[in-house]
Amino acid sequence: MLVKACAKINLGLNVVGLREDGYHCLETVLYPVPLADELRLEPARRDELLCSGIAVEGREEDNLVWRAVRLLRGEGHAVPPLRISLHKRIPSGAGLGGGSSDAVATVKALNEGLRLGIGEERMRQLVCALGADCPFFVEAKPAFAEGIGEVLSPVSVDLGGLFLVLIKPDVSVSTRDAYSLVKPALPELRLKEAICRDLSEWRHTVRNDFEESVFPLHPEIKRIKEQLYSEGALFASMTGSGSAVFGLFTKPVTIDTPLFSYASPL
Repeated sequence: MLVKACAKINLGLNVVGLREDGYHCLETVLYPVPLADELRLEPARRDELLCSGIAVEGREEDNLVWRAVRLLRGEGHAVPPLRISLHKRIPSGAGLGGGSSDAVATVKALNEGLRLGIGEERMRQLVCALGADCPFFVEAKPAFAEGIGEVLSPVSVDLGGLFLVLIKPDVSVSTRDAYSLVKPALPELRLKEAICRDLSEWRHTVRNDFEESVFPLHPEIKRIKEQLYSEGALFASMTGSGSAVFGLFTKPVTIDTPLFSYASPL
């Protein structure tokens, strides 16, 4: 079975509070983009993960794909030994949700192929154990996310007709550092209202709070955002806690950069 696992971008990200358990409360709009990994799942004599494309760091057993398989087996589902071929196009440590998307694509493929009978609501509950942004990838439709990012509701945002440019510098942003330096606060204009305004206003009303903590540590990320605006972006922002930056354009653009870059109509 061959499946695709799309990336996401954050259209705004406000850190609005701190919970008693130490997790931060967020509000953000998650939006799917065409950049996608590919997974092929086949029965095998033993579990095996074959990776190609962008290098995958870390131990194989820690990969979210295998954590997804173990999650299903731990729930009592009869999942046989598998050979999973993972072709990575989504860079890691970018704020694009690639690992989470791979995990959810694995769960969805096995649910369908093995007829496990897991409904969408139950699936969202299950995959939340793999990461706060995993529930989004069950449907991969634009969503307003609250809580730690796992509480989803529909949002009327359509970027169809625009062109996306993604650039990721050769740096990794520590999520721990990004959160430790951010100061939770309610914005003057809540994201749910700001995102409904005309795109021409987003530059002044839609923000990613992590930019304040990440840009001083990694000024090259700030320079990418500035470059996208200089190339004519209607809106540009870091996604998640970094390090990728995206720009939204009214027409195709070609940006000369030695860094990882991706461009596509939305």
